[in-house]
Amino acid sequence: MKKKKALLKLGLDSQLYQYLLVVVVISFTTIVCIPLSSPQSYHIISFILFFVVALLAVFLGIGPVLLASTLSAVVWNFFFIPPYHTFNIAATEDKLMFGSFFIIALLNGVLTNRVRRKEILVREREDQTNALFQLTGELSKVSGIERVQKVAREVFKKHFAGNLHFILQDGNNKLIKPPEEENINSEVHLDYDLASEVFDKSEKDCKAKNNASESDMIYYPLTGIRLNPGVIVFNMENLEFRKKDTFWTTYFTQISNALEREFLGELAIKARILAESDKLYKTLFNLISHEFRIPLATIMGASDTLLTSRTSLKNKMDLYNEIFKASERLNHLIENLLNMSRLESGKISLHPDWCDINDLINKVTNNLREELVNYVFIKKIPDDLPLVRLDFVLMEQVLYNLILNSCQYAPISSEIRFEVLYENGNLLFKLSDNGTGFPEDAIPKVFDKFFRVKESKAGGLGLGLSIVKGIIESHKGTVKVRNRNGGGAEFTISLPTDIMSLEQLNVE
Repeated sequence: MKKKKALLKLGLDSQLYQYLLVVVVISFTTIVCIPLSSPQSYHIISFILFFVVALLAVFLGIGPVLLASTLSAVVWNFFFIPPYHTFNIAATEDKLMFGSFFIIALLNGVLTNRVRRKEILVREREDQTNALFQLTGELSKVSGIERVQKVAREVFKKHFAGNLHFILQDGNNKLIKPPEEENINSEVHLDYDLASEVFDKSEKDCKAKNNASESDMIYYPLTGIRLNPGVIVFNMENLEFRKKDTFWTTYFTQISNALEREFLGELAIKARILAESDKLYKTLFNLISHEFRIPLATIMGASDTLLTSRTSLKNKMDLYNEIFKASERLNHLIENLLNMSRLESGKISLHPDWCDINDLINKVTNNLREELVNYVFIKKIPDDLPLVRLDFVLMEQVLYNLILNSCQYAPISSEIRFEVLYENGNLLFKLSDNGTGFPEDAIPKVFDKFFRVKESKAGGLGLGLSIVKGIIESHKGTVKVRNRNGGGAEFTISLPTDIMSLEQLNVE
């Protein structure tokens, strides 16, 4: 309220200053012209006064210009038209000249002032058009709600020397309330209740009047075709320009359209994500149900046979073996799901220790002996390879998934080759097979979650290779895949790791 009174007082002072300026200028002109006055030259004085009135009309308002015209006529009569120092005019031609002077001075001042006001109006319209043009151009170049707000603030500040603030909705037609600490720390206090009222009315001419709030901020609704993005709050130094509702309606419509475009874009993305998530959920649910049903059916069938029928010892051992293999498969599926959950949540933690690669690969091949029995497994590990530092349990899972993948895709009786190298501080694992390899367009997706090659006959959830990548990256390593020239696929793992030196070996 104090600020409004100060601005009002400043406006009054400015008008009073103009009237005083008129008095001072006319007085000064009179004093300058008095020595030049004579019965033969008083007509020339009128032209000087005409010029002074026209000059004042270029800079002052209509009121001061009218005062200047009247005062110049009175001064010319009193000081320069014979008889001097009286308002009486003796000669008839002087009376006509005085009347003409007064009318011409008045018209000259008014018309000059009108021309100036039209010039100002044209300049304002040009500035407004330029501001709209630049705003539209800048908004067309950006995307994202934050970027739209930033551009709108910058353009507004550049053209109108004012501040622009946004209170946007949350997607459910309810404004997001600014945090209390943001309001406290900011120089501008945003009235959330007033903004909500403006937002609910959604009227283009609905803004905060001076008597509606003690703030000098104007609250303007952002209205769109399909949704209303929120409320815009602004202030500026030019009080008259704040009242140009038609311009602000057009100006803020550009901002509202840009925000609405981004809101609808985000809603479309969310809808697409929800649709894809629902599709993925159904696919995953069906896949998991199918993969779990196979080992469970084996376990239930073998168990039912053992419980309900008499059979030979050999048949019992075969059934026990089927139950064990089905349990292992079921356990592998569950382990993959748990490992993927840990990787995504970031809860998986490394426990590196000194390991012998021969022990690691022997442990993996022993667990996969049933699968590897139909293949020629060749391992090539340097005899002088020292102990390396890595997480034994996690790397066992990595090699298990890779070798199992080769067993599922390589033809029976083909070779599966495993090679280990240590170069430049990196431990390299290379696993290759003689299978069909991967389609070229599938190679970039091999390590994606739930990805399976089309028309693949092998079972699984499509998590094995994704888990491999996650565990390797947790070791700060890399894993790559390529198709071999002779057929089949080759996986290459590179792990930065230390090797045990002789001094450390002696200490151990």
